[in-house]
Amino acid sequence: MKQNERELTAFCGLYCGDCIRYKCRASDLANELLHEIDKTHFTKYAHVKRTHMEEFENLNSLISLLKVISEIKCSTPCRSGGDGCGGTCEIKKCALSKKFEGCWECNECEQCNKFEFLKPFHGNAPKNNLRKIKQYGLDTWSSHREQCYPWLTKK
Repeated sequence: MKQNERELTAFCGLYCGDCIRYKCRASDLANELLHEIDKTHFTKYAHVKRTHMEEFENLNSLISLLKVISEIKCSTPCRSGGDGCGGTCEIKKCALSKKFEGCWECNECEQCNKFEFLKPFHGNAPKNNLRKIKQYGLDTWSSHREQCYPWLTKK
């Protein structure tokens, strides 16, 4: 089922459809590769092969990285019950406790300090997006959203 604008809009104003973690194919591929490495006993092969190819010395680092990539996938947006950006999100917790659909319904949103942890990566985009949700409505705002992910912004 295709997610709609409402479901893909996070409580904080971020758009889950833009997030690299949302339905991340790289996570699936990393998981497949981990299973293949395990199934074929590739680490044993690499242990022998490293005497001729020093790059195989890095296999454990690669496996650690693949595990991280495989675990970052988010299949369910936070407004649909997912874990949001991972862990406990104070923004989500606050909005739910106030029975808000999102922070755009809160009169204290502009001054709220719960957004500070988002600033290093997203700047002011979440609050700018919240203003756009208020202006255009939850079902149609996303075409006006601020692109705040480095992989989406134009250089």
